[in-house]
Amino acid sequence: MSKKENVDYVRENMIHAEMIKKERRLLMLHTEFSISPFRKLHILPDMPMSRKPADLTEEDSGFIKAYRRAHMEPTKKYPCAVTESQEIGWFSAPLNPPAFHDPRLNFRRVTTHVTKYATFTQQASNTTK
Repeated sequence: MSKKENVDYVRENMIHAEMIKKERRLLMLHTEFSISPFRKLHILPDMPMSRKPADLTEEDSGFIKAYRRAHMEPTKKYPCAVTESQEIGWFSAPLNPPAFHDPRLNFRRVTTHVTKYATFTQQASNTTK
């Protein structure tokens, strides 16, 4: 019971005032509101039989830029990978230019006398059945 009686109201009031000062110092009032460019926007047209003229709105170039930037590929948005998952495949261009004439790197389908014989026997066995 003695703890409740020895409450220092002046000290509690000073702590409360200090907390309010900190809150006000960090408080930011946002007065500009806009639609998030990261959300898909569903625009509904007017009713076809209405006689009310459509309202013409001004184009917001900042919103259009933000919208286009939000729908860009990550390699075009950022100069380098932001996350570790993006590091895999960030540079998608091949290191060596493709050399189609090099047989070590190109395994084209080539017919030889063995493959010609195999296809001939396979076709012959399919026709006899």
